[in-house]
Amino acid sequence: MTLQLLVAAMNRKPRELAEEMQIDSDAIIVSQGEYYGYEEVEWQGHTLRFFAMAERGVGLSRNHSLLRAGADISLFADEDIIYEPGYEKAVLEAFSAHPEADMLLFHVQAMPGRETYRNDSFGRVHWYNCGRYPTYSFAVRTERIHQKNITFSLLFGGGAKYSNGEDSLFIRDCLKAGLKVFKVPVTIGHERERESTWFTGYNTKFFYDRGVLYRYLYGVLAKPMALRFLLAHREEMCREIPWKKAYTIMRQGIRDGGV
Repeated sequence: MTLQLLVAAMNRKPRELAEEMQIDSDAIIVSQGEYYGYEEVEWQGHTLRFFAMAERGVGLSRNHSLLRAGADISLFADEDIIYEPGYEKAVLEAFSAHPEADMLLFHVQAMPGRETYRNDSFGRVHWYNCGRYPTYSFAVRTERIHQKNITFSLLFGGGAKYSNGEDSLFIRDCLKAGLKVFKVPVTIGHERERESTWFTGYNTKFFYDRGVLYRYLYGVLAKPMALRFLLAHREEMCREIPWKKAYTIMRQGIRDGGV
């Protein structure tokens, strides 16, 4: 099997970014900025295909790289991930060990305060627990994603109308298409500390956008899932906005989203 790293970045150069991320595989890098361009770079025995784009939106960048991916396995990445030596081998070995899997979710250590998940064991991912995994944990069998015509939402994520959630929607779409998704206890990298491009605190926009996302994720179950989310995280997230008010804001987002 072969692997390509699909990197979403902003205002970066290919060699500089490859060194910083410790890239040791073929890669497609899409960097949003002020101009359009294409460059193919040889990097430590690997090929980096570098696309510069002037548009904004992380979903657009991910779709641009995914539609051009040609390796057996596509591993999604953000520019602030630093990879462990041997990550390519670890990912390919995991897919070899689990031929039933169309998509595997790996462990990438998030910076303090941003940990949404931890893969301590192998297990199946279902619709009700797919909302915790970041895109940089995703690896997919490229042909299966192309066959099912699955892409990232352009409504959610950095640079889009709603602040985040394109990752959860992508998994949801994979599950709806009948793909088999599993989490594996294999660490492939860690997140470099930097300021978030979308998170500005647990404010009104955060809860409203989360409500809209839950409408898309859960449909008629959006309201009970929103309540479950707030009760589970109220000590951390509801210090400035009480959880009952946060629930009202999320319900408004759910209503505006269509439920």
